[in-house]
Amino acid sequence: MTGQGLSRRRLLAASAAAGGAAWLLRGTVGADSAQAVGVAPALPGGLAPYQQVYENWAGEVRTDPLWVCAPSSPQQVADLADWAAASGWRLRAQGQRHGWAPLTVAAGTTGDTKVLLVDTTRSLTAMSMAGATAVRVQTGASMESLLAYLAGQGLGVVACPAPGDLTVGGALAIGGHGTAVPAQGEAPPPGQGYGSLSNQVLSLTAVVHDAAAGRYVLRTFDRTEADSAAFLVHLGRAFLTEVVLQTGPDRSLRCLSRVDVPASELFAAPGSAAASGGRTFADFVARTGRAEAIWYAFTDYPWLKTWELSPSKPLFSHEVTAPYNYPFSDNIPQPVAELAGQLVGGSWGLAPLFGQLQFLVTKIGLTGDLTDLLLAPGLLRSLLSGDALTHLLAGGLRSDLWGEASRHLLQYVRPTTLRVTANGYAIHCRRADVQWAVSQFTAFYQQLLAGYQARGQYPMNGAVEIRVTGLDDPAVVGVPGAQPALLSALRPRADRPEWDTAVWLDILTLPSTPGLQGFCREIEQYLFATFDGTRAGLRVEWSKGWAYTQTAAWADPDVLGRAIPASLTAGGGPGWAEAVATLDRYDPARVFGNPFLDNLLR
Repeated sequence: MTGQGLSRRRLLAASAAAGGAAWLLRGTVGADSAQAVGVAPALPGGLAPYQQVYENWAGEVRTDPLWVCAPSSPQQVADLADWAAASGWRLRAQGQRHGWAPLTVAAGTTGDTKVLLVDTTRSLTAMSMAGATAVRVQTGASMESLLAYLAGQGLGVVACPAPGDLTVGGALAIGGHGTAVPAQGEAPPPGQGYGSLSNQVLSLTAVVHDAAAGRYVLRTFDRTEADSAAFLVHLGRAFLTEVVLQTGPDRSLRCLSRVDVPASELFAAPGSAAASGGRTFADFVARTGRAEAIWYAFTDYPWLKTWELSPSKPLFSHEVTAPYNYPFSDNIPQPVAELAGQLVGGSWGLAPLFGQLQFLVTKIGLTGDLTDLLLAPGLLRSLLSGDALTHLLAGGLRSDLWGEASRHLLQYVRPTTLRVTANGYAIHCRRADVQWAVSQFTAFYQQLLAGYQARGQYPMNGAVEIRVTGLDDPAVVGVPGAQPALLSALRPRADRPEWDTAVWLDILTLPSTPGLQGFCREIEQYLFATFDGTRAGLRVEWSKGWAYTQTAAWADPDVLGRAIPASLTAGGGPGWAEAVATLDRYDPARVFGNPFLDNLLR
């Protein structure tokens, strides 16, 4: 890019010069590299291995160059599994690498590790209709491609993850979700639910070990088969090559953004005076069914987005005809880039200024309103002046958008956005308790953040994100006897049928921020203690950060060994143990696994 939109090269250079760009550097040794490290494995079927550094979304997981191959058919994956079992290797499905948790490989995996990355994005991308509203799709296809294909058939989904650069297989592995519950008076569409993408699966094809044949084979599981329940969300402990998903007629949406409701009102405790004006988060959810709050650190006004069903374009809405309609967020503005560079260079005390800058960029990009900028401190005015301000305004106003195809408003995060780390949790509660859950969390978060600030510590420089979904009801797909996704964060508890809603919480910050892990640990311990199964329950969001110690994520032995399994066991019926046993039975050699999953899934 040129002009005032971020040049990523410029940010990388500035940050690297300051010694803090590890969170953004993305290096690979490509398939045509002349510098091979080690001896290439001899793969079956003439597959040619090449080497590539694995790095995840925020750069927290980064490896030496590892061996990679790109099978051209599902059968080649089964052949690879036989080879791996006989040779002592492990296979890891590699998609778009848009995740945080070490479910594919662990940080620091060395080049001599017997692990082969299997790139599904080159060839395992076919899709076709399998019925009037059912789509057959291979797991290497991107979510963006899938929704575009469905839109061409007049079909869509109720909700989906915001990034388009996720593979279908990756989204299913962790129970990917969007934000949606039925609005007041909204009839749920036939065949679709308000939970995870995994709950829309009608059948799946996986590579499994056939004991009778003595080899790995492709096997298709219908959703009614008991064993399918372990594969619907599998965390990378299985390899799916194809699924059939239930979809439905697409529905046009209107997305309204506003930045005029203070956090003190939006997140107010139920029954308080601040909650009496009809502008709480739960109020907006009730009216529209679809809401997301993005609350930048050290600011008073969140960015609230609501989506509502809108068959025709409202008079003053701006019609969009493609996804990714927030250029100020997708393409990091130069002032944000430069201040981020100073943060990762060690000036962490700039976090309050960084939060205020992000809010101003958002408000101006959405509304064109310069009032707050004119009243801002001189440093902020200088950052957002001249060409930078002109470029920001040139993106057009984005506060009221309408899309005939739902995907144009459901997908709004590009790979070019700021790469931050994230923790993630789902609070199960009654829909009537959504505001209570939100207010409990936000009050504690704000108090904790202020306490750190008073000590001169700034572990947060990103945003809090809050969304709401329904739970995974297998009955919605219209298949009698459909099995639940045993490891889904949205699987309902049989003993708490009144818990019909999930409140999703994410905290975003730059990965190298000092004190991040300790701050997230305090948040996590509070969440487990507050939502302890009495009035509400808690589960982790698989793709994000959890199990925090003072110094690391995905490391607390109590959360890994007790809290997480208990959260998916409580309530009775098949759960954690049954899922682990099923996955082990179909992959006894643990070809599809890694040391982290070996420790977690036991």
